[in-house]
Amino acid sequence: MRRIIGAAFLTLDGVMQAPGGPSEDYTGGFDEGGWLFRFGDDGIFETIGSLFGGKYDLLLGRRTYDIFAAYWPYVEGEGAEMGTAFTRANKYVLTRGQQPLDWENSHRLTGIDDVAALKAGDGPDLIIQGSSTIYPGLLAAGLIDRLTLMTFPVTLGSGKRLFGDGTPAGALTMVEHKVTPKGTVIATYQPGGAIPASGSFPEQSDSAREQERQRRMQTGSW
Repeated sequence: MRRIIGAAFLTLDGVMQAPGGPSEDYTGGFDEGGWLFRFGDDGIFETIGSLFGGKYDLLLGRRTYDIFAAYWPYVEGEGAEMGTAFTRANKYVLTRGQQPLDWENSHRLTGIDDVAALKAGDGPDLIIQGSSTIYPGLLAAGLIDRLTLMTFPVTLGSGKRLFGDGTPAGALTMVEHKVTPKGTVIATYQPGGAIPASGSFPEQSDSAREQERQRRMQTGSW
């Protein structure tokens, strides 16, 4: 059985859209593309090296696949080695569409059941890059084994977020963490089970003010 490992660059307010450049993804009017390099941090390279230093396949959403396919096969200079590695790797694309996937070693997955079958087979780890829209379904199905988040000390206020609509409630257990000299928090989590059914301060107020506040919440006037 394979592991599925999510790896994401994030801002403190959870934005993961277009870290690589202004033209990467400006949908929704997003105008902060390239924020990863504007707040560059060499301290993340060790983590990236450990993720991509061995054998792996990629698990991608369709839009991230389009971004990668238009860039990595053609990149020159310092990025050429990574481009060659990404081209060589199997790329599994979770998509409902029928658009061509003509980058070498690309494979279509049409739903979560396909991902589950792929995970159950033999092969290297499947690493997710970008692909914010596929996380809710994978988390709900219990298919993600590890989640490495590289959170930069910056807020952007808008943009696509890792934990979007449909993300299920659930606990995570931190298994590794470090903070770079520039303040990027690199933390790796694994699933930690269900959230406890209830919880509150040991003693709850039953004052008249609290009763009125509760009434207003129930009526939608709070």
